[in-house]
Amino acid sequence: MDYMEGGKLFRRSSNWKMNKGKIFKLAKGFRGRAKNCIRIARERVEKALQYSYRDRHNKKRDMRSLWIERINSGTRLHGVNYGKFMHGLMKENIQLNRKVLSELSMHEPYSFKALVDVSRTSFPGNRPVKKEGLAAIL
Repeated sequence: MDYMEGGKLFRRSSNWKMNKGKIFKLAKGFRGRAKNCIRIARERVEKALQYSYRDRHNKKRDMRSLWIERINSGTRLHGVNYGKFMHGLMKENIQLNRKVLSELSMHEPYSFKALVDVSRTSFPGNRPVKKEGLAAIL
């Protein structure tokens, strides 16, 4: 089926209605004309797919930074900062990834404390971090 747009003749594929249905299926839940007007729906669906592609990659970065924050807060409770803790684990050849270490810091505090102690003893530069504020009083 052919159609005219802007004074030009275009050929339309035989399965364009199927593509149209697919677009509307992906646009389900959108607001306004983005759910029932094919031109706007196509633009919104295309942009939504771009956002989902981008955010699948950003999610990995966000999760890694969350794990590092959790490990850092767990190590500071025991007087070591994150960098020195990780350096000590590397020196001792303990190969636990950041995801596992963050889970240990939240759910297994005694096991995590043992890892902090191993890390502290393996590297002589691991001195206790100076406590500030309320932590220094307690």
